[in-house]
Amino acid sequence: MRQVTASGQTVEEAVQSALKQLNTSEDQVKIDIIDEGKKGFLGLFGSKAVVKVSLAENQLQRATKYLTNITDQLGVAAQIDVKVNDNEMIFELSGEKIAILIGKRGQTLNALQYLLHLVVNRKSDKYYTVIVDAEGYRARRQGTLENLANRLADKAISTKREVSLEPMPSFERKIIHTTLQDHNEISTYSHGVEPNRHVVIKP
Repeated sequence: MRQVTASGQTVEEAVQSALKQLNTSEDQVKIDIIDEGKKGFLGLFGSKAVVKVSLAENQLQRATKYLTNITDQLGVAAQIDVKVNDNEMIFELSGEKIAILIGKRGQTLNALQYLLHLVVNRKSDKYYTVIVDAEGYRARRQGTLENLANRLADKAISTKREVSLEPMPSFERKIIHTTLQDHNEISTYSHGVEPNRHVVIKP
């Protein structure tokens, strides 16, 4: 972590001086005001404002570097494109052998997403939701889960018995719940303990 102590006639002036030295912007740093400064008589003999500005390692850079290391170790030369929307980071992976990064039913992709979530939010003031996708897998998986939800809801109604789905991560269980939330003849709930927590469809 790099930090600079700077002074100026005002706090803002001191901060801008520090940002210039660090060659960064205000949203990438932590600012500690050491002295707000005081104006002297007729503007003379006052004390200057003093601030300490710390440049934390950028969460996005840290996450991208981590993800690159993992894909390299798995032997996949993946291209990583990143989008940041407010409190959401989306990592799009593309390239050859991308199926290795997806894994069976997206298990490898979900594991990458979980690990990256920990890396991004570790010792950080700003919290981000992290999504890791690979060549549109998440959209395809959502469609599959929506179809599965409707099919199993019909089964629960016809057999008049509860139907349990396979264990899924929370964001996938949410797709099932959302798909069936307006269905009049069934209700859904999650049951079990992670990593075996699953959705149950109840007539």
